[in-house]
This record gives sequence, structure tokens and C-alpha cells, in this order.
Amino acid sequence: MPSRHIRVQGAPEAPLRAALAALRDELGVPDGFRPEVLAEAESAARYPAVPAHDATDIPFFTVDPPAANDLDQAMHLSRHQGGYRVRYAIADVAAFVVPGGDLDSEAHHRVNTLYFPDLRVPLHPDVLGEGAASLLPGQTCPAVLWTIDLDAEGRTRTADVRRSLVRSRAKLDYAGVQRRIDEGTAEEALALLKEIGEARVRLEAERGGISLGVPEQEIVEYDHTYRLGYRAPLPAESWNAQISLLTGMTAADLMLGYGTGVLRTLPTAPDGAVARLRRTAAALHIDWPHHVSYAALIRSLDPRRPRHAAFLQECTTLLRGAGYTVFRDGVLPAVSTHAAVAAPYAHCTAPLRRLADRYAAELCLAAAAGEDPPDWVLTALDLLPKEMAEGARRAGTVERECVDIVEAALLKDRVGEVFDGCVVEVEEHRPTVGRVLLQQPAVIGRIEAGAPLPLGERLPVRLTRADPGTAKVRFAPA
Repeated sequence: MPSRHIRVQGAPEAPLRAALAALRDELGVPDGFRPEVLAEAESAARYPAVPAHDATDIPFFTVDPPAANDLDQAMHLSRHQGGYRVRYAIADVAAFVVPGGDLDSEAHHRVNTLYFPDLRVPLHPDVLGEGAASLLPGQTCPAVLWTIDLDAEGRTRTADVRRSLVRSRAKLDYAGVQRRIDEGTAEEALALLKEIGEARVRLEAERGGISLGVPEQEIVEYDHTYRLGYRAPLPAESWNAQISLLTGMTAADLMLGYGTGVLRTLPTAPDGAVARLRRTAAALHIDWPHHVSYAALIRSLDPRRPRHAAFLQECTTLLRGAGYTVFRDGVLPAVSTHAAVAAPYAHCTAPLRRLADRYAAELCLAAAAGEDPPDWVLTALDLLPKEMAEGARRAGTVERECVDIVEAALLKDRVGEVFDGCVVEVEEHRPTVGRVLLQQPAVIGRIEAGAPLPLGERLPVRLTRADPGTAKVRFAPA
């Protein structure tokens, strides 16, 4: 689970671009696609497998970051029999990718899309990922269409999944969605995102699930240089995520009932990890009464407050250890739940960016139809957890190194300066080493001291190193 998210707005300056390019070389990140892969993608874009069912009359819309064009999901929300109907269309990558072909082989090599501050390295060629397979507005394309009926409290009544042709009507972004809902100008299909999202959040709390509102570090181009800041997620992002979670939980239940599937699982955190977080909360002066659960505490925090933001960053340590669990022939796994979701859960809503989702979709379609899964799915299933684990490690390395490089590049001319910081982490066996969070600029960096660090306390710190070439930012007590 990534501990930090980072976005860059504007074009990075040359030294930063050079450091990011060197990181890609070091990690062996692919530079473009082989000609045979591109040729197959071009052909697939022209001649996809077209489903028989037509759902193009449903006015779907997408909600994504403004610059995104790899649109995996489109939704339509409505009232239905005293509750709600959620229609969720997922890009049908299998309609374009021939099993065992060059395109399929390349996807298994890449596993997932990688995001760098200056570019993205996609899972599929853009002619598919940002073109024919993407749920772009006005484009008719194949999709895996989920229809999930909920009661008035947001609980699932019935669910169905089938291949369908769909056409999105609008490409929306989070800020615009939030504004329209807050102002009361959203049409019902969009306004219901808040109503259904909040209902699902209440059910998440009821079952003990956790959604971490971890702030993003944001780098914005300003007057030929950059500024750093923290950005707390909008409520609309949480509501949107709840629709995806609903679909992933529905998919998991469907596969478990079917007896063959691939789940996203996470064991319950050990008591020692929770005890450590309690000590961190105390050091950050966050009140955590013993009768209050971890999940309830998380929901009470405000990511716009620095101490709360620091604690939320540390809470991601409990989410490490997630993986993919394959089961088949009715032999269910020993661990079938995701501790943060507090329910069985599957990745199935981002097939343009994540390999496993294509396989989960096929298994769900087979389960819904009462048919055997395709042979190409069963053949690949056992190797999928290892492939996804390797891809997740690579993506985690990319994220960590990119954050370090960007911070070092932005601070390289400020070595020796003193900043106001807050110690947000102290290593358990080396209390003189930890991490410090700066208010301005919005940096989280390593600090090394000659005496034990005061966890949770404000501390003036001096920048001792900022080298984007080695991706290192270091601080010491001032």
C-alpha cells in the first residue's frame, strides 16, 4: 500500500526530468511498445469482439482526474423499488486482447500502469488504453456491465453482470462533481452519487471497514518554479470510491459462490502493529480512547490538520501485506477477506491499468452465466498472484523514488536553511532516526539526530542534503 501520493502539475524542469529518466533506466521500465504489439493493438482497436447486448441508451458518465483519458469505469445511478440501481460499466479489455498474443504477453510483462511525475507508462498501448477500449464520452465500446440493486440503506439486493455495448455521455472530474452536488445543480443520476456514497460509508463503518483519506503531496508549477502543498481528498472522491468498492465486493461474493476466483486479500493487522500506532497517536497528541476502535478513530480524523495527516500516513502501515489469492474447484481460501474493506473483495474495476482485473471480470461473467471459465483464464490463474506482487513492488518503488527525487529537486538550492517541522515517525530500534513533516514546503523527509527524537513534537530542522541525483533529502535538528 503506498504511503504517499504525489501529483505534478506543469512540465518538470530539466534536472528533474533527467533524474526521473535515470530512475526509469535503473528500474528497467519499458520505453514504448514493440512494433508487433503496436500492430496488434491497432488491429484490435478496429476489430474488437462486439457483445450482443446493447446498453447504449443508458446515459453513463465517468468521474476521473481532469487529465485522465484511460477511463476504466462509467456509471449511471437511479432510484429503484424504494432503493437504488447502480449500473457500473467497466472497460472490456478482453474484447481487444487475444489470449497468448503479443499484446497479452506484453501486458503480463508490465502488469500495471506506472505513474511518474512527468509521464505514465501504460499497461496497454494508448490506441487501446486511451482510445478504443477507454470509456470516453460519445464513444460506443464493449464493456462489462454490472447492475447492482440496493435497498434504501445501500445494502445489495441483487446483482447481475454481462457484456454490453455502452456509450458514456459525459467526462466529469472530482472538483466539478463536488461543486455541482454542493450547489444543488447536479442531475439526479449524479446527485445520487452522494446519497449512495454516504449510505455505503455508513455500512462500511458498521462492518468495521476503513477508508484512509491520505493527503496527496501536490507540486504545482508557479512563476517558472514549483510549489509544494498537501491536498486532502474531496468527499466526491470517497463517494466515487464506494461505488468501486461495492462492485469489488459484489464480484468477490459472486466468485466465492461460484467456487473459482481471484480475490484481493489482506490479513488482520497483528496486535503489535496496532499497539505501535497507539503510541504514535499519543505522541501526536491524538486522543484515542481504549473503547474506540481503530476504524472509528480513522473516521474522526481531518486530513487537513497536520497531526492528523501525519497519523493517517502512518496508518498505511497496517495495510501492508495485501495480495491476490486464487482459489478453484470449490476449495475456498483460508483467508478470503480484505481487512481494510472488512469483507471479501476483488480487483475488477480497473482493467486498463491493472492486469488482474481482466481475469476477475472473466470469472465473474462465467459465474453469472453458470458456465465454465475460458481455458486461457484457468491457465494463467495460478501465476497471477506472483505476477501482481512483482508489479506492485515495482509500482511502490516508482512511487517512493519519485517522491524523493521531486522533493530533492525542489529543495536542492536550500541546503542549510532551517524549517519548522513535526517529527512523525521514530524508528523503534533507532530512536535517533525518523521522519519529519514540514508545513512549508510540504515535504516528508528523513531526519537523523544525535539524541532520541521527540515523536509528535514540533522541531526546527536544518536541511543537510538535497540531491535529486541520489533521490535523497536529509534533515537534522537545527
